[in-house]
Amino acid sequence: MDFHYNVLIVDDVVENIQIAMNILREENYNFTFALSGEEALSLIQSNKYDIILLDIMMPDMDGYMVCEKIKQDEASQDIPIIFLTAKADIDSISKGFSLGASDYLIKPFHAEELLARVRTQLELYRSKLILKEHNLSLAAKVKYERKRVLDEIEEGQKEIIYMLTELIESCSQETGEHVKRVALMSELLGKYHPALSDDDAKNLLYASPMHDIGKVTIPDKILQKEDSLNTDEFEIMKTHTTAAHSFLKNSKRKIIQSADVIAMQHHEKWDGTGYPNGLKGEQIHLYGRIVAISDVFDALLHERYYKKAWDVEASIAYMKDNAGTHFDPQLIEIFMEHIDEFVAIATS
Repeated sequence: MDFHYNVLIVDDVVENIQIAMNILREENYNFTFALSGEEALSLIQSNKYDIILLDIMMPDMDGYMVCEKIKQDEASQDIPIIFLTAKADIDSISKGFSLGASDYLIKPFHAEELLARVRTQLELYRSKLILKEHNLSLAAKVKYERKRVLDEIEEGQKEIIYMLTELIESCSQETGEHVKRVALMSELLGKYHPALSDDDAKNLLYASPMHDIGKVTIPDKILQKEDSLNTDEFEIMKTHTTAAHSFLKNSKRKIIQSADVIAMQHHEKWDGTGYPNGLKGEQIHLYGRIVAISDVFDALLHERYYKKAWDVEASIAYMKDNAGTHFDPQLIEIFMEHIDEFVAIATS
């Protein structure tokens, strides 16, 4: 930081400017002078000054007006201003300080007094600049450290999700690859939805693998049953949504909160006939509606304990036929516009 100080002296009397310059010259300051308030403001706009010595009694624009304008400008408001004036009454002094002046020196002044006042204000100004620079540096470091910590937390969340996904795999043979494909299709559908951002799409990618995490609470004899579930068994199966909610609901982290919504709502249906809460239409979170499409489409195309794999044409037909009943019709429209991409993921 350069502390070779630049001093601006503003006075409509040349002799007064010369007196101040002669006194201050021994400090090796860089001097600029202005003979009017207008000229001073123009100079301040195009140059950097470390202190301003300002007369009050000037024609057209007096020192008070100049000071006020300097302090209103964010670029110059921190520059210290010392009034050098013959006005010695208390009202004039009070007005000067109220407008933001740093000091007030009455003419005629002693040389040592001027030198000391200017030196003091410059040292204070320098200290403020150093403090400001350090604060900015500290703020940048804090911002970087905060981002680093948040990134580590987010990576930790992702790692936990992947671990839990492996846990789901151990409970249901078909689920492991299924959750990965569902995640990719959900991210893709999120990218194409006009109301969602890239962050939403990434959120779907990382949160959707947990859509069936509640199945860890379902008995293997139900998860792996080769026939259709009976009524009692289906009621137990339905509890995997609320079970997931029970252990995800208290998280303060965005990805886990999203996973909670998805796990709880991905079996809700557009017409209100889904479970667990019979939500209808836009009562169902958009994340839940997206994962519902990805989940069902992938399930249709792959063999399960209780069903054979459907072919692509039959699976697509099912998705179309259930738009407006099971699925959000707008999402199905987007899904169909890019069907080749979704088929590529689901059949990979």
